[in-house]
Amino acid sequence: MIYVVRHGQTDWNREGKLQGRQGLPLNELGISQAEHLRVTLQDVKFDYVFSSPQARAIETAEIATGLKAIVDDRLDVFDLGDADGLTRNEVKLDGVVPDSNFYNGVEDIRAFIARVFNFMRELDAQHRNEELNILISGHRCTTGCIGAYFEGIPEDGNILTHSSDNGGFKSYEFTTNIQARQS
Repeated sequence: MIYVVRHGQTDWNREGKLQGRQGLPLNELGISQAEHLRVTLQDVKFDYVFSSPQARAIETAEIATGLKAIVDDRLDVFDLGDADGLTRNEVKLDGVVPDSNFYNGVEDIRAFIARVFNFMRELDAQHRNEELNILISGHRCTTGCIGAYFEGIPEDGNILTHSSDNGGFKSYEFTTNIQARQS
């Protein structure tokens, strides 16, 4: 089983700021959310724990499982470029991402999806036929993208609809929706 966890709350989450690679560590509520995950998942023996390189995702994974996370850069948060740290109300969007016509350094959404799907395809190829429990800790964008890997990219392209709230998780099996993995 794959457990896809969104990191616990940070102060920027609470303040409604876009949080990319300049994000903050977990705040008190975020730590409490990770501890709640530990209780919720206490009966699951995790074979592997993977995380984005961002501190908030690593903290969440390690608090929730008690295990050292394997950091993989392909799970990193979507690079918001110069829009990182702006509030949702002040950022100009192109769909669900900051408009690269206004902000330097914004990652291409197709490249982002490709790197997360690449991680998932590799994980699938290595562990498809094994009875394992794998936790993957990430962000709204990465957890949404992993959800899209299993459930397909929505018609409107908004992969964020597959994400959980801060400190939440969804679970999937590699046998789910083969077509999504091939796209």
